[in-house]
Amino acid sequence: MTSTTPHTHDVCAVGNAIVDVLSPCDDAFLSAQGLTPGSMSLIDEAEGAALYDAMAAGIEASGGSAGNTVAGVGSFGGRAAYIGKVAPDVLGGVFSHDIRAAGVHFDTPELVGGAGTGRCLINVTGDGQRTMCTFLGAANQLDASDIDTDLIAASAIVYLEGYLFDPAPARAAFEAAAAAAHKAGRKVAITLSDTFVVARWRAELLAFIEASADIVLANEAELGALFETEDFDAAAARLAGMVEVAAVTRGAEGSVVISGDERVAVAAYPVAKVIDTTGAGDQYAAGFLLGLARGLTLEQSAKLGSLAASEVIAHWGPRPMVSLADLAKEHGLTL
Repeated sequence: MTSTTPHTHDVCAVGNAIVDVLSPCDDAFLSAQGLTPGSMSLIDEAEGAALYDAMAAGIEASGGSAGNTVAGVGSFGGRAAYIGKVAPDVLGGVFSHDIRAAGVHFDTPELVGGAGTGRCLINVTGDGQRTMCTFLGAANQLDASDIDTDLIAASAIVYLEGYLFDPAPARAAFEAAAAAAHKAGRKVAITLSDTFVVARWRAELLAFIEASADIVLANEAELGALFETEDFDAAAARLAGMVEVAAVTRGAEGSVVISGDERVAVAAYPVAKVIDTTGAGDQYAAGFLLGLARGLTLEQSAKLGSLAASEVIAHWGPRPMVSLADLAKEHGLTL
């Protein structure tokens, strides 16, 4: 069932509210720290403090995968909302200010008397690849009571961050958000987030996708991990058979979107130099989901996603540094 009630938000995302700390590094640093290049691992507060001390000088920016996506939706001029947990500390204040400044509705109650605001320590090698170590902190204390069902019901698409499969309380929030969306006749989208997440929760993710997802976003590696195959076409076909829309990014090769019998391949927008791939998938999701929420075609939506991804990989940080709405106009893409 699809709701005919007008929506006040294009996309409402549920995710881990995280502040990113980004620093340049080389392969030797990753090896010395025992880190797998390109991975995302969960760490505790002590491990985070030690790694932070070892990292080179860098920048701190509000992040979190789904948070980055709704910031991108806002940059496109879309109407976005966010549900995520921060603490009443300095980083929590930074996160809240930044996401609201991006035009995103955010009023999830803060976590009082518990862990600090989550942070992701991101080491970026010269080729732009990022290796992430995350202390979830307050973020993984999001629970079902934090899900604003009225906000969910007022949003065309509810976007769920796959990283939420790691903490049990947040997974319950994940399930509650999906249930509220479908009760209101709204679409549920999920991103697989990371190959390590898929490896940890493959069976659970497959079950959730089959039961609750209308739209799935993934990159090629995550798709392969989900179905345990290197046959891209076979994996894409399997995913498309489970959901209404499957969108798979392939880095420099662009993306493939499948819905029923329709299959669209969209090229990546050229970038003079890749600086930092942090947020590329998040911004692709921003353009793609906003396009779907506004009734654009699969190809138009994928082009918006590719354009947003090209903007974010050309600089440090996971969020746009220019107006994506203006960038879309420059490229003849309209919303």
